[in-house]
Amino acid sequence: MSTPTEETELAREWRLEINMGTAEVPDWQLCPGVREFQPESEPNIEDASDYDGEGWSSAEKTGQSWKVTVKIRRKANKSVKVYNPVHEAIRLAHYEYGDANKVHLRYMNRNGLPEAYEGRGIPNWQPQGGEYTALGETDIEFTGDGALTPITNPLAP
Repeated sequence: MSTPTEETELAREWRLEINMGTAEVPDWQLCPGVREFQPESEPNIEDASDYDGEGWSSAEKTGQSWKVTVKIRRKANKSVKVYNPVHEAIRLAHYEYGDANKVHLRYMNRNGLPEAYEGRGIPNWQPQGGEYTALGETDIEFTGDGALTPITNPLAP
């Protein structure tokens, strides 16, 4: 039996989904048109050094934050004058407050590899405009509200 050849991961292997249902009855739908995807998870590290370390410093993780930055191409059905419902849910949440401002999202490796996460984030929706030849793009930054939880990839075989 031969050893399989490892392949380099591609940035486009991420898939972003938004829960269009409720926490009790989730309805996960693809966020289409993703052009760029950047997840970040930043620990807060504090100096925990003391004399007992005999000159060696110590550190302690005391918190963590996360965000996901996405650039999308807007999708619309121009014959009936509606935008993609997932894009609209994110855009409208941007203008809300409280719980209505938080988007339940998950992202995962689209090829079923084990990396996948779920959390609630506050969207910052920023259309990009551009020259007359440009396609419509929007930058979205989801700032995490609470934990970003590793989950089993729902696309895993």
